[in-house]
Amino acid sequence: MTISVERPILYPDSDGQPMADNTRQFQWIVLIKENLECCFAEHPDVFVAGDLLWYPVEGEPKIRIAPDVFVVFGRPKGHRGSYRQWEESHIAPQVVFEILSPGNRIQEMVNKQRFYERYGVEEYYIYDPDRHHFNVLQRQGGELNALEEIDQWTSPRLGIHFEFTPEALTLYRPDGEKFLTTIELAAERTAAQEAALAAQALATTEQQRAEAERQRAEAERQRAEAERQRAEAERQRAERLTAQLRALGIEPELS
Repeated sequence: MTISVERPILYPDSDGQPMADNTRQFQWIVLIKENLECCFAEHPDVFVAGDLLWYPVEGEPKIRIAPDVFVVFGRPKGHRGSYRQWEESHIAPQVVFEILSPGNRIQEMVNKQRFYERYGVEEYYIYDPDRHHFNVLQRQGGELNALEEIDQWTSPRLGIHFEFTPEALTLYRPDGEKFLTTIELAAERTAAQEAALAAQALATTEQQRAEAERQRAEAERQRAEAERQRAEAERQRAERLTAQLRALGIEPELS
């Protein structure tokens, strides 16, 4: 009698593809992913991932894709080997970013769009930093449709603002702060630390000046008090002398 053992379905954590094909693509992926992490740092139910395999269908490990960056509202933060949708309350990523490289092919991008459209993505952003092409697709009536007016676009889901000009694509957080690279963040932190140190030094100098002024005022008060006491002692001495003269029958001359 042969007993068949059903093997568990494997969902690999890697598709064997590199995260990026060049440094520019990698820089953009990191810029978007890390700044989105900062945007939603105080939101425990917003999960942000970069280059993570997404499996939308249980039992179908071949149906998968690894977006450069994706955001899921309604799922907790935490480490994952892959995003298995049936283990995530069946919530699909609502927002996806793809940063193109010279190696991307048209059919590949068409297949990705079909995938995202089929499995529930609401906002799909595509940026080609080499050609400086930027596309925004939004779910409308069950389909992902490209938008025409994207020069000043604000994501309905993320609240972040995109400023696209012929020269650059710039992203801003909901609070208006610009998306910064790690180097820019470090420089900003250094500048803030230097400003804090300068403010502290200024406060210390002001405190020392105030203390010196207090000590000067106290010395002046003590000098005035000493002068008062000296005058009082002189007055008392004169009174005693006058009393002594009168006791001898001498009327002192008043000056």
